[in-house]
Amino acid sequence: MTDAEKLSQWLDQLDHPMKPELELLRQTVRAAHPPIAERIKWNAPSYYTHADLFTFNLSNKKEIRLVFHHPSIVQVASPILEGDWKDRRIAYFRSAAEVQERLPELDRVVREAVRVACP
Repeated sequence: MTDAEKLSQWLDQLDHPMKPELELLRQTVRAAHPPIAERIKWNAPSYYTHADLFTFNLSNKKEIRLVFHHPSIVQVASPILEGDWKDRRIAYFRSAAEVQERLPELDRVVREAVRVACP
């Protein structure tokens, strides 16, 4: 199976109350920088180019987390990025309204994160 087929199969089986919001977030991530690739890694949609960049975390049924785990993310400033770890930041989405509100900033953050990770 291709990565796209594995991802489609995984999404078909996903039971998460914020599944529609996940789809919106995925669309924004994919549209922000078309050369990034998407696959299932760590049991969630994950994005990469030549290195792993960010991955959704869906373990909490009350929110969606987007974990930016490429060390260069610390160079990207944004009010949606939380945490002060030396090599990662997390964007939290806790409601449909919050997803809608943060989509433009997520688009900017993804573009900037890819730019600094893949110069």
